[in-house]
Amino acid sequence: MLTLYYSPGSSAMATHIALHEVGAPFELVLVPLHARANRTPGYLAVNPEGKVPTLVIDGRPLTEVAATLWYLARRYPEAGLLPQLGDIEAEAQVISWMSFIAATIHPARRMGGERWREVFALADRRLGAADWAVGRYSIADIHLFRLYWRFATSLHPAATDYPSLDRHYRRMLARPAVERTLEVEAKVGYNLPA
Repeated sequence: MLTLYYSPGSSAMATHIALHEVGAPFELVLVPLHARANRTPGYLAVNPEGKVPTLVIDGRPLTEVAATLWYLARRYPEAGLLPQLGDIEAEAQVISWMSFIAATIHPARRMGGERWREVFALADRRLGAADWAVGRYSIADIHLFRLYWRFATSLHPAATDYPSLDRHYRRMLARPAVERTLEVEAKVGYNLPA
């Protein structure tokens, strides 16, 4: 059994999308960050870091977006969220994107709007004319989408500011798993801390 502890619009959105992509049954447990529910003793017993997502797999917690996405992609290979095993370079490209997203894009928001724009300009150049981050749809696209979603809904950049990312974003919005995740999370409401 899979259980996702999440807060709408948070980093857990990526794991939520991936769960819909793989089609595995799962339960959602709301941890509203704006209400500091992630700091309660009950949640800290699940994840002592007090962050979301936490994906509980048969009673065992797995934390960090990249780890939860990797787990789901490897556990459900039929969903095609990773390159075929054995394509070492393609797998390394996924890890490269995931590392860039986690280490460069994710922390940029807290450094201010100017830095946020700079790192998305880097991501836009890195994506270039490609439809997907690593040549075909993967967990890197899901992770990238969640952060660009937050950027786009916060700062409302013009499509021409980040043309590659805008194309990617629109392609992602058309995916049924993304549509379903946004629908579920919007019903709860996006109350993200600043």
